[in-house]
Parts: sequence; structure tokens; C-alpha cells
Amino acid sequence: MPLVATLTPEQLWARPGGVAAVGFHVAHLPGSLDRLLTYSRGAALSDDQLLVLAGERSIHANQPSAADLLQRFTSGFEGAIAYLRTVDERSLAISREVGRKRLPSTTLGLIFHAAEHSSRHAGQIVTLSAIVRAMS
Repeated sequence: MPLVATLTPEQLWARPGGVAAVGFHVAHLPGSLDRLLTYSRGAALSDDQLLVLAGERSIHANQPSAADLLQRFTSGFEGAIAYLRTVDERSLAISREVGRKRLPSTTLGLIFHAAEHSSRHAGQIVTLSAIVRAMS
């Protein structure tokens, strides 16, 4: 993702107006995608997934490099695409539960939400990257 790879560390972690940094969105995207697709399989989050989620909460303090973020981003999306290729259309209407509150959804609902949520954060990456570049 050249848009992110060419940001300086200061731009990657800038928080204009107190918003989440570009780096947060790049880190959050593959993690949220993984979690939503895990629920779409009818599974609970693993301990590793819960650790990733906890790490997202402290990402602004840790500030991993763009290279590290992009490696995780690429790996996360490759895994999601591989999973989506295996989804049987007969499973799309199966009831699923989300999170500790066990909110109701379906396999398709979770896949759709994963795409929608990813689009939202992708838009934030594009917009915020333009803003932090203009500020420099």
C-alpha cells in the first residue's frame, strides 16, 4: 500500500484533532477482519486474537513501523481471501453469535459487515493520509 509506505513515522502516527492515527487504522483493519470472519465460522475468539485486540488499544503508544503494519495488513487480507474462497454458499444463512454479548447475526451478515467495516477504515486511511501530508 504505497499510500501508507511513503508516510513518515510522524505522519503515520499524527493525530490531528485527536483522531486515531493512520497507523491505528492500518493495524485495526486486519485484526477486525480476522475477528469478524472468526465469528462468521461460528467460532469464538482465540487467546491470540484477544491479545491482538488488546494490542490495538495501545497501538498509539507502541507505534510500530509502517513496514511492520503493512506486513500484518497484507498477511491478514491474504488470510481473509483464502477463507472467503472456502465459504459454502449453503452456510450463508446459518445463525451466528458475535462477541461476549452473543449478538445475533448470520454467516453472510458477518461477511458483509467485515467488508463494510474494512471499507470504512480504508476510507479513513486515504483521507487521513491526505490530511497529514498536507500538514507537513
